Amino acid sequence: MNGTTYGIRIRPGSLADAPAILDMLDSAVAWMNDRGNTEQWGTTPYSQKPGGVERVERYITDNAPHIAEMNGTPVGVLVLDSGPSPQMPIAPAEEPERYVRLLVSDRRHAGLGIGRALLAHAAEETRRAGVELLRVDCWAGGGGELVAFYERNGFTPTDRFLSEDWPGQVLARRVG
Repeated sequence: MNGTTYGIRIRPGSLADAPAILDMLDSAVAWMNDRGNTEQWGTTPYSQKPGGVERVERYITDNAPHIAEMNGTPVGVLVLDSGPSPQMPIAPAEEPERYVRLLVSDRRHAGLGIGRALLAHAAEETRRAGVELLRVDCWAGGGGELVAFYERNGFTPTDRFLSEDWPGQVLARRVG
């Protein structure tokens, strides 16, 4: 999906996108905090968390980053990997898979279908790789809004997990 969908163009990401990705993550933390959600990603801006900048750089260099743009401005990021983070208590699938390691959009453009477009792109990239399973994990706290977002985008909840006191949900989507 290198063309335009919903006015959004998706292109491969690079290390040059790290500042924009960090800005999106920082604004997402502020947006969540403004809504009373301090549990999902905490209260410290991502760029100021110990290891935050390095983690974003690893996402970009060790995985497959995809940047959503509107009018040439980055407004969302998707990072695909071949499995879940080894730091999470999630077992790899028993078959080849693609795994959404990061999905975030610029909250100033909320409601424009950025996340939906990036997830459609993830499904296309998964199919193109000859893989049938696309998975993601997310925060399962609050009112379950994030889980519901993924369900609206074709994912089915599979396993729940707890990472320290952070409740998580793994979701899967067949794309083959």
